[in-house]
Amino acid sequence: MSVYNKILLAGLFFLSAGSLTAREVIPFNQNWGFKRGPFTANNLNYSSIFSGKWQMLQLPHTWNATDMQSDVVKAGSYSYNERFYVGDGFYRKTFSPDKSWQGKRVFVKFEGVNSQAEIFLNNAPLEPYKFVGSHKGGYSAFTLELTTMLKYGQENELLVKVNNEASPDVIPVNHVLFPMYGGIYRPVELIVTEDINIAVDDFAGPGLYITQKNVSKKSADIGVKIKLENKTGAKQEVEVFTAIVDASGKQKSTSTTLYNLLPQGRQEVFQQLKITSPHLWHGIQDPYLYKVVTQIRRAGKLVDEVTQPLGVRKFELRASEGFYLNDVKYPLYGVTRHQDRWGKGAALSQADHDEDLAIITEMGATSIRLAHYQQSEYFYSRCDSLGLIVWAEIPFVNQVTGKEENNALQQLKELVRQNFNHPSIYIWGLHNEVYYENGSHANAAHTIALTSKLHDLAKSEDPDRYTVSVNGYNVIDHVVNNKADVQGVNHYFGWYNGELENLSPNEDDVETWATRIGKDFRDYRIIYSEYGAEAVPEDQAELVGNTGNQFSKPAFFPEEFATKFHIVNWATIEKNPIFIGSYLWNMFDFATPITRLNVRPRNYKGIVSFDRKTKKDSFYWYKANWSATPVVYITQRRVVNRGNEFTKITIFSNQGMPTLLVNGKEIKGLKNGYNKIHFEVDNVQLKQGENNIVAQVEKGGVLTRDEILWNYDAKYKRELGEKAFTKDEHVGL
Repeated sequence: MSVYNKILLAGLFFLSAGSLTAREVIPFNQNWGFKRGPFTANNLNYSSIFSGKWQMLQLPHTWNATDMQSDVVKAGSYSYNERFYVGDGFYRKTFSPDKSWQGKRVFVKFEGVNSQAEIFLNNAPLEPYKFVGSHKGGYSAFTLELTTMLKYGQENELLVKVNNEASPDVIPVNHVLFPMYGGIYRPVELIVTEDINIAVDDFAGPGLYITQKNVSKKSADIGVKIKLENKTGAKQEVEVFTAIVDASGKQKSTSTTLYNLLPQGRQEVFQQLKITSPHLWHGIQDPYLYKVVTQIRRAGKLVDEVTQPLGVRKFELRASEGFYLNDVKYPLYGVTRHQDRWGKGAALSQADHDEDLAIITEMGATSIRLAHYQQSEYFYSRCDSLGLIVWAEIPFVNQVTGKEENNALQQLKELVRQNFNHPSIYIWGLHNEVYYENGSHANAAHTIALTSKLHDLAKSEDPDRYTVSVNGYNVIDHVVNNKADVQGVNHYFGWYNGELENLSPNEDDVETWATRIGKDFRDYRIIYSEYGAEAVPEDQAELVGNTGNQFSKPAFFPEEFATKFHIVNWATIEKNPIFIGSYLWNMFDFATPITRLNVRPRNYKGIVSFDRKTKKDSFYWYKANWSATPVVYITQRRVVNRGNEFTKITIFSNQGMPTLLVNGKEIKGLKNGYNKIHFEVDNVQLKQGENNIVAQVEKGGVLTRDEILWNYDAKYKRELGEKAFTKDEHVGL
């Protein structure tokens, strides 16, 4: 290397850290006009669309923030099974590109528009709109170039037509399992680069892609593929410099490549770097992050720079053994997460994402299944920095039409490229509970073939991660699902079918099922990908049951049944090595259209309420089992008015056997139930009126306690459970 280049490289990071920037990334979220249909014509010049007042707003935005979540059916605008507006909405924004941008490249990046978008541009009030591009798929980002269409230093208007109707050629093909919230519900930005740049529109990916080989405590081989473009019209000699930078800002490894960049096509430069004695990324215990910084220089001038995260780690899934992170067995304590919340729909802020993650980490989860679609870039980044292990997937769910192949492949490619560098992601989800075309059980050929193509695409894009497909029929060796590396199994014993605990020799329960598949499929990689039960905090019962069809009784979803459901399932999962990992369904209540699976306008299987204000009893069950935080928790705190004089008391404690006090008197006979965290005692007598219940443990000089109040009166005696269960089914928590 010449003396000049040595001096140049020494100053690279000083320059990039100062005011000099190689590309501009400009938030583009303020002052949008919005108008929602239905419209009477599909003509962009039609006066009914553009006349009248437009609502001014800030992105992100959805037009279904409230109508999706209401029990009221409004007449006139809704189809039979959709209580929310589906159709067209228009967004428009006026802006003036700076004259200094002439000769550069200008892109607009949408992080999420649900679910189909068409983008237009005009340069003057009377000039017709010109078509810029389109995108199908409501969860992945897309980037469009505006360079040649803009008038610099003058007013331009961007117009976005959005539609959230279900379409047979765009996944998901219906609104059955979750709603497609219409709108531009994630941020938008303008990206301005020089005429030589790292690719911006590579399926909206970062343009540089990091691979890891031979990872150990001694060293790690890091590969960086950089995609370059040259729009100068002539061959250019450029210098490609990449550095791996540690958390303190120190360069740990660098690579420099001189490259003759042709004016045609997109070209790739591959650089190989090595880190000695790397600080490994090790989940929530130590989520250490490096940065990979790549700079492009022409004639000594910085022309582009991209920074990506690097967590040095390796994953391994071992059948009937577990998940290994950096050669150490690591528990996948998993939750699933939908991206919506009360009063906002899917138009979430960073603060909303942070609150969700704070609740998830408080509970002690180590892994998240982001169901059933690509989620916010910010959320993946936060999982990187928190050390949460991520299952990322596309919205190929519930049903196939035979027309979705191209879009499914497109969305998978977008998912992989846009999220390739996130160290938290260990697996790509190909589908969830899809088997038959148009509901026909006789023909699964389309789904089989498409799943094979999705697997092959994922492996060609990213050979170092696993793929998974999810089974909803409890057929472990189903030909549709075994086209992927891993089999996910969704099962809801006691909710949709089967029994929570086996009271009949003719019915499977979770324990007998887990034991059987552990013997029959010990060589399969299996993840218990969904299990859960609906729990409405307002629906309370002193007694719960063992029903095999509880979802069919939607007028009464008592929290107590869901608590027992999670107790039994987790106690089974933790002792059965057939499950490499597990994911409870769901972390938070979420909206859902009225369907055969749910006759309420939301799914209550969350262990935290839709507004995030109520942590249900089952939340503390997992916190006691998974978290290092001391937990002592008494269940049934919302069943305040009680009609049974003699009752069972259940306590979760990860501090050992608690002392139980009822009205100041110690209650003897407390014993372990389903596992070492679960404690219960039968036939505790309550006094008339208010009863004070206290559970406490002193450990290491620290007292951990919980206290609740119950009111007993014979007038409250009512078999709440009779709304859902027969007397013969009644059992205690």
